[in-house]
Amino acid sequence: MNNATVVVIGGLSGIGRAVAEQAAAAGARVIAAGRRAAPGDFPATIETAQVDIGDAASVARFFDAVGAFDHLVVTAGPVIASARLADLKVDDAIAAFNVKFFGQLRVAQAAIGTINPAGSITLTSGLLARKAVPGGLVKAAMNAATESMGKTLAKELAPLRVNVVSPGMVETGMWGEMSEADRKAMAARAGAGIPVGRVGQGGDLAQAYLMLMQNGYMSGSVVDVDGGGLL
Repeated sequence: MNNATVVVIGGLSGIGRAVAEQAAAAGARVIAAGRRAAPGDFPATIETAQVDIGDAASVARFFDAVGAFDHLVVTAGPVIASARLADLKVDDAIAAFNVKFFGQLRVAQAAIGTINPAGSITLTSGLLARKAVPGGLVKAAMNAATESMGKTLAKELAPLRVNVVSPGMVETGMWGEMSEADRKAMAARAGAGIPVGRVGQGGDLAQAYLMLMQNGYMSGSVVDVDGGGLL
């Protein structure tokens, strides 16, 4: 990763922050971007920026400012509650798709003008793309669409490598607003039903993104990091 420039969108918190920190520790110049400003405890060695992937103009301005770079990671996504079909609000589903699927599409499209053809793009889907759960229709559809996009772009943009990481249950802010005690209790309950006996942490996922950036023979892959949750 020495002398590589890595852009992590969604990189100011959660999984994305862990990716940014691990890439920087491996020697890369890292630009971490998100919709909000960087938190006060964010590492000073990592550059930060703001971008809204739901807004094409914001995405275009961001990449114009970044210039040439080598690797793109996108971990940004919406917080959306599960809802069965009878209770599903279609407008909420459309808003979620605008961030999770179309947001990643906007970012990939804007990046191809300045990304190194020998570099990589890594998108993010999720376990529900291939695990049917009542109430999970919207999450399943937008994650499955992201995986299909990754495989298609791996052929269309070659030799640029395009891959997808599919996280399982991970303890991040994507669970929404709750107290630390409630978060830990939820993690314990969820972890009890996973083969490895715990939910994932950002650092667990970050290792997969780093591997996909560094392994020049991986493209079109969907890498599951879910503790066995798909089993």
